[in-house]
Amino acid sequence: MANFYTDNPEIGFYLTHPLLKHIVALKERDYTDKDKYDYAPENFEDALDSYQRVLELAGEVAAETIAPNAEAVDAEGPHCENGRMIYASKTYENLDAVIKAGLNGVTMPRRYGGLNFPMAVYSAINEMIAAGDTGFENIWSLQDCIETLYEFGDEDQRQRFVPRVCEGETMSMDLTEPDAGSDLQSVMLKATYDEAEQCWRLNGCKRFITNGDSDIHLVLARSEEGTRDGRGLSMFIYDKRQGGVDVRRLENKLGIHGSPTCELVYKNAKAELCGSRKMGLIKYVMALMNGARLGIAGQSTGVSQMAYNEALAYARDRKQFGKAIINFPAVYDMLAIMKAKLDAGRALLYATSRYVDVYKILEDIERERKLEGGKLTPEERSECKTFSKLADAFTPLAKGMASEYANQNTYDGIQIHGGSGFMLEYACQRLYRDARILTIYEGTTQLQTVAAGRYITNGFYTQVISDMLAHGEAPASVGKPDWCAEPLLPLRAQVEKMAERYNEAVAYVNEQKNDEFKDFVIRHLYEMAADIIMALLLIGDASKAPELFEKSARVYTRYVVSEVERHYSFVMNSTPADLDSYRKA
Repeated sequence: MANFYTDNPEIGFYLTHPLLKHIVALKERDYTDKDKYDYAPENFEDALDSYQRVLELAGEVAAETIAPNAEAVDAEGPHCENGRMIYASKTYENLDAVIKAGLNGVTMPRRYGGLNFPMAVYSAINEMIAAGDTGFENIWSLQDCIETLYEFGDEDQRQRFVPRVCEGETMSMDLTEPDAGSDLQSVMLKATYDEAEQCWRLNGCKRFITNGDSDIHLVLARSEEGTRDGRGLSMFIYDKRQGGVDVRRLENKLGIHGSPTCELVYKNAKAELCGSRKMGLIKYVMALMNGARLGIAGQSTGVSQMAYNEALAYARDRKQFGKAIINFPAVYDMLAIMKAKLDAGRALLYATSRYVDVYKILEDIERERKLEGGKLTPEERSECKTFSKLADAFTPLAKGMASEYANQNTYDGIQIHGGSGFMLEYACQRLYRDARILTIYEGTTQLQTVAAGRYITNGFYTQVISDMLAHGEAPASVGKPDWCAEPLLPLRAQVEKMAERYNEAVAYVNEQKNDEFKDFVIRHLYEMAADIIMALLLIGDASKAPELFEKSARVYTRYVVSEVERHYSFVMNSTPADLDSYRKA
């Protein structure tokens, strides 16, 4: 019986990370819930057992229900009837399976019906569901919008909406509009306050809304009349039970067919304010987007895993010239690089998840203490600040690189299948179509480089890499000086040389004092930083579990040596004067 958790021990490895013990103690408030809930853990070992049981169940659902349904869902897709969206028939089977397995609201506190799991465990469930069906992952993972409602909504809103999501109701984030894609400052959906009904009313159109006919929506709308920038936008909660929103049409997409992408029309729809007015884009959407970007890093990892699985199985089975094609160097080279990229992206995913966990949990603890007149200790505040910065710096790396690797791996997966990969009966073509959106939505790779840019030019990634070279982790306090196993020391030495190249390139770009030139070469510096960080993460993982990661650590380090040199050469041989050759009128 297939199981995406037990069949992939690499996922379980990340539950052994030393920082997780600290994360769980924070999440469980030193295990005080055990006095209120008989299913709450008494200690870390008890919590770990709960995580593993749920992950095994999630792995079974993903492998035995979601994955077998994927082709039928892709062929049928959702459709629109009388202003409503109807899922593909097998999607309802998937939803029923994840609800019965208790895979909704997993990160929410138990008092609202959640499992109170850390983000690192949620990421594991997320990647397995994505491996089963990338489109269905979009429907399931949008429950993560509840994190934003939980963080910024009031207690009454938490009590009304969080339990519904934990019970299986769906969510969406309604941000983009026909004239406002990445430029969310241009959002013009109008929010006006209805004095008679003591509620807000929403009017206008939203486009490209994933799972747009969901039960609960978080909506970005213009609440301040006369404004045209981000300062006039607020976040609202729309409950489908209230009515007032119709689905005008569903987009006909290249991939992720199971995920409905809707154009919505708001007609005097009743809504309620989430948080404070005028903070919708400045604060709340940024939180939403960071969560979504981490989710896509997990989604991308799941796609890479499935692309590798399909390619490996085909290469073992397909014979040419009297032997299986996996025995040809041209093929096993591609497979090895696919696996190395998969493992590197996964290492970055879970490192980022851990950073998010620490600071998000500490922020939640601070909110609880404020209600009682307390606050974080100076040590806790310092820790929160450290991990918040790491999470902010690592999220664009994880989203950008994992999604790029998913595209590369699905492309190579088709190539390994040869002519068969071009035929619709093989899953590799669906994975290829599904992967294409991953570098685009929730911020293109180009926007991820912008988000990471300040951490490049201000030297933050340089410090992170220095900490990792010395202690295997960032911040250095989390690692240890003897982090690298002796057989892997030559790999660490290679990465150290790459770091020197990266630092030299960053210094050169800063010396130019030209913002346009910086923006022109920033993608090269971004990939250099990510390559180095992922190589170090893999070397660290291989030092602890060589049976799982040593091959990938060697292949990946060899691969990124050439990548870093390529980027270095481009940057160091470019000048601001060269921009004229690239500009187009």
